[in-house]
Amino acid sequence: MDIREPDIDHESLLVLQDPGFTADHVCLVTGCSSGIGRATAIGAAVNNLMTVGLDIDDAGGRRTQQMARDFGGQMIFIHCDITAEDELTRAVDEAAKMGAIGYLANIAGIQHIDSLEHFPMAIYDRMQNLMLRAPFRLAQLVIPHMRQTPDGRGVIGNMASIHAHVCTRNKPVYNIVKFGLKALSQSISAEGTGRVRSFTVSTGFVKTPLALKQIPAQAAQRGISEEVVVTDIMMGRSQVKEMMAPVDVANLFVFGFSRYSRYLVGGDLLFDGGTVLTY
Repeated sequence: MDIREPDIDHESLLVLQDPGFTADHVCLVTGCSSGIGRATAIGAAVNNLMTVGLDIDDAGGRRTQQMARDFGGQMIFIHCDITAEDELTRAVDEAAKMGAIGYLANIAGIQHIDSLEHFPMAIYDRMQNLMLRAPFRLAQLVIPHMRQTPDGRGVIGNMASIHAHVCTRNKPVYNIVKFGLKALSQSISAEGTGRVRSFTVSTGFVKTPLALKQIPAQAAQRGISEEVVVTDIMMGRSQVKEMMAPVDVANLFVFGFSRYSRYLVGGDLLFDGGTVLTY
C-alpha cells in the first residue's frame, strides 16, 4: 500500500466544460500551499479560472502557483493570514483586480487532539478564527463581488469532514468547526436567492502532509505496521481501505462549482467510503 502523498497529473484532474469557467472569473482558495488546498488551486486553474491562492506559507504557495502554471493554468499567490482582518480585506481587494470573483474554496485548517476538559483555550480560539470565522468573513467580503458578476452568481465551497456528521473523541473543536461550516453553507444558500449558493465537502482521511505525518507515530505507539494503521485505525469503518488523494477532493470542489451542481444548494458532498452511513 502506497501511503505517500500522490503526485498530481493531468489524468487525475477533473476538467469540465462550463461557461462560468473562464479567465474572467476569479476563484479564491485558502490553504493553497499544500494538500487539498494546493490540489484545489491547481484544479481551478486547469479549469480556466483565474485562481488566487491564499496562505501564510510563502514557499509552499509559490510552489503551488508554479505547479498550476506548469499545468497551463493561471494563478497568483498572495501571502495572507486569513485570521487578520487587514490582510484578508487586502487579499480580496487584490483578487478583485484580477477579474470577477465568482468562486471561493475555504480549505485552510489545522488540527489539535486533546480532551474537551484539557483543551487549551488559546488553540480553541486559533481554530475557531482560522476554520470558521475566516470563512464567514470571506463570505461577507466576496458575496457582494459575486452579485456584481455579469450573471450575478457565485459559489462558495467549504471543506468539512466526516466530523461534520459524527463527533469523535479528543477532537472537540474540530468537530465544532466542521459542523459550523455546514451551517455556514446552509446559511449562505438560504440568503443566496438561488444565485449565490454554497456547499460542503465531507471526507475521511486524505493523503495530506497533516494526516500522513500521524502514521509513523501511531505505528510506533501501537506496535503495528504503518499499513495496519491506515487500514484498521484510520480507515477502520470505511468500506474502502485506501485514503483519498488530495486531487480527489479537489475534483469535488470543481464539480460543486460547476453548472452540473446547480441543485447543490446548501448540500454536502459526503465522500467517505461509507464511514458515516455504513457499518
